[in-house]
Amino acid sequence: MRTLGLLGGMSWHSTIDYYRVLNEQAAAALGGHASAPITLQSVDFSRIRALQVAEDWDGAGRLLAEAARRCEASGADALLICTNLMHRVADAVEDAVDLPLLRITDAIAARALAEGHRTVGLLGTRWTMEEDFYVGRLRAAGLEVVVPDAAARAEVDRIIFEELTRGVVSAPSAAIYRGLLHDLAADGAQAVVLGCTEIQLLVGAADSPVPLLDSMRVHAEAAAAWALDGVLAAV
Repeated sequence: MRTLGLLGGMSWHSTIDYYRVLNEQAAAALGGHASAPITLQSVDFSRIRALQVAEDWDGAGRLLAEAARRCEASGADALLICTNLMHRVADAVEDAVDLPLLRITDAIAARALAEGHRTVGLLGTRWTMEEDFYVGRLRAAGLEVVVPDAAARAEVDRIIFEELTRGVVSAPSAAIYRGLLHDLAADGAQAVVLGCTEIQLLVGAADSPVPLLDSMRVHAEAAAAWALDGVLAAV
């Protein structure tokens, strides 16, 4: 099984889930005591958050590029950025190393299309819901994307950064997200992308009238399949 390099810590709450899902996939595929070969760079999210607030994406790109080079030096065969928003600097990370970057948007688009969804709703940070690095890449893959209105986008963003990335899960915020899931379905979404890796801590399939695409799980499962490619045939 090939080694995956994780750029994590953004936040650490969801990086834990990446580690768990990757190892679950390895164990399910290979059996016994099998686990996933992983090298992890867990960055200080307070530094990343300060750069986000300042919209210093060049600085954020340099910080993640340095972490990517450390993963490469530690033997990684491919990289994952374990967060949706920081795919805004995916090009800087990709340019810093001689490794493939397994992008979260590509995994989500492939899963959505494989399940027959052509129109997806999207919940995430305001940058994720509004900027081309994410929505544009999903559309380029053949998906139509619908997002909440401006006021709702601001509230979704607030809950992510004031609560979820700090490990806070509250019933009032869950109710807000449940309402938005129903609103997106009413606007034509055949499925909804949980486009922040912490949203899966707040709502699940039972909260939505349409299927949910949990970006963390979809990304981790796609990465595990890449790492296992060729291994199962040899077992």
